[in-house]
Amino acid sequence: MLAPADSTLATVPTFNALSDIYTSDLLKHAARFQLLTEAFIATYGFKPSFIVRAPGRVNIIGEHIDYCGFPVFPMAIVPDSLIAVRATREHRIRLANINPKYPSREFSCESGSSVTINNTTHEWTNYFKCGYKGAIEAIDCTNPQGMECLMDSSVPSSAGLSSSSAIVCCAVLATMKVNGRLLPKGDVVETAVASERYIGTNGGGMDQTTSIMSQSQSAVFIEFDPELKITPVKFPSTDPQITFVIANTLVVSDKAVTAPVCYNLRVVETRIGALILAKHLGIADHRACKDADPLTFKVVMDEYFATQDTAGSDDVQVWIDHLDAMLHASTEAFGAHPDGYTREQMAAVLDMTPDALSAAVHEDRFPVRAQQFKLLQRAQHAFSEALRVVKF
Repeated sequence: MLAPADSTLATVPTFNALSDIYTSDLLKHAARFQLLTEAFIATYGFKPSFIVRAPGRVNIIGEHIDYCGFPVFPMAIVPDSLIAVRATREHRIRLANINPKYPSREFSCESGSSVTINNTTHEWTNYFKCGYKGAIEAIDCTNPQGMECLMDSSVPSSAGLSSSSAIVCCAVLATMKVNGRLLPKGDVVETAVASERYIGTNGGGMDQTTSIMSQSQSAVFIEFDPELKITPVKFPSTDPQITFVIANTLVVSDKAVTAPVCYNLRVVETRIGALILAKHLGIADHRACKDADPLTFKVVMDEYFATQDTAGSDDVQVWIDHLDAMLHASTEAFGAHPDGYTREQMAAVLDMTPDALSAAVHEDRFPVRAQQFKLLQRAQHAFSEALRVVKF
């Protein structure tokens, strides 16, 4: 379970005024909400009962290290996903989209386990299904309500701004709200993170945490291990004000489609890297490493230094010293294979069969395709990027 921090125990807020959500361009946002409401009436014949919102995010620093257990420093952005929702007595979920590019769909709303997600097909409603399935399971709902839903998103798709996670977060919130079980923020985050993995992407938790936990006019420092901890970070007042410019290159990269050779492959490389690094450091048999599933670079680092007395030391300097040591250790552990390892070579290092190694890193759920696994590069990136975050 998540840490009992105040922010994770707080409930997701409900607002009745757009000025409580947006700080500028209120007329533009009002027109958008009005258009969504009118389109909902035109589609379903009734007004929506409520609208759920989840923003996209941009990562300021800390790329590809959340699934290694290391902290990241993103912030939510104004572009967001909206879903207008109305509960019904029918056992159906009806989904439509403002954008005619995305077709309408519907499916039976039975128990979460009965929801089928075909992740071999790239379909926008799959992300809603992920959130719906995860939410129904999280609240243990055996007789879920039907829903009519209409979505509008201003987050560019496949642009690296977490448009898919915003949909999943909206679906989780909508499903919980309709079924009368809106959980605390921390549990909503946990549900959304687990839900998105149904799409076949073995993601960390940065995107969903940022969307649910961020505060207005603040970035957020997110720590994942040993427990989820959220620290809002306000930028200093300056004249002129600090402005972040997000440029869309229009180069599309869909994480779910390319997962076996890109995203999931990177995750698997860090998981296997952690197993081998733990063995190299002589801590693979320690309970903290044996019980961890998954074993991450952060767990390995913490266990290696678990007996070190850091009382009275500067926390940031401790982080720096530990990460520097892990960079050196990873060079020792993986430096003999600068071009990567084959499956057979990795399995031999760990005294396992290739099939057992695949099972240990859950390739049955998140398959990957590679001839060479870049363990040195992944370890050096994870520790050096975490070092950048800590120094930042």
